[in-house]
Amino acid sequence: MDYLDLLKEAKEILPDVQETESRFEIPTAKGHIQGNKTVITNFPQIVDTLRRPKEQILKFLQRELAAPIILEGTRLILGRKISSKIINGKIELYCKEFVLCKECGKPDTKLIKEGRVLMAKCAACGAKHPIKSKI
Repeated sequence: MDYLDLLKEAKEILPDVQETESRFEIPTAKGHIQGNKTVITNFPQIVDTLRRPKEQILKFLQRELAAPIILEGTRLILGRKISSKIINGKIELYCKEFVLCKECGKPDTKLIKEGRVLMAKCAACGAKHPIKSKI
């Protein structure tokens, strides 16, 4: 066998490379149910990925999930049993409403207040749009 045959054989063994279109992926909550509470263990990573104040995310999740929330160190404790599918759905909703630009879909937005209206200003495309949800 020569070099090209070995190279061809090696390429066939390698898995297909999957490229993602976006550099931003909506984070998923990782955790477990402990008694009648739900514990999310990766809340700091979620906050870092979304680049928003943790208080704002906590308030949004508390309102949307209708559950008391306690931040204990790096763990987020929800006061009732909630499935990860529901929690991740609410995080996705938060991203769509407060993080992603409505025009270009990029996460490069900053929240600014204009008068009494909260606006999301995109650093990538320059678009501004009002935030309809209240926090």
